[in-house]
Amino acid sequence: MKRSFYVLLVILLATALSGCATLFKGDTQTIPVTADVEGAEVLVDGVSYGKAPIQLRLKTNKSYTITVRANGKERTVTLNNQIGAVWVVLDVLSGLVPVIIDAATGAWYELSPGQVVVTLK
Repeated sequence: MKRSFYVLLVILLATALSGCATLFKGDTQTIPVTADVEGAEVLVDGVSYGKAPIQLRLKTNKSYTITVRANGKERTVTLNNQIGAVWVVLDVLSGLVPVIIDAATGAWYELSPGQVVVTLK
């Protein structure tokens, strides 16, 4: 009984001392990028990351420009970061420390759209 209490206390303290979004989501997001032309080059802010289809793991605290190009054609998609209201509400309900942690780490943010599908044909 006493051990269960201590385990519960440690879990509650860990949750209270870290931000909800940092704890459950982290400060990165996986963005799948697909194109109707297999092997199309994928660039993030002008830097080549590989060929489509690809899974990009990007920090959520900034916006990105994704460019997909093949056969002399290219399409550009902007990923915008936006604050997830659910994380803010959960942090505020948990106290001041989670608010500070999630705001400082950028874990509040989510990238939108959550996937990039490009037609080049």
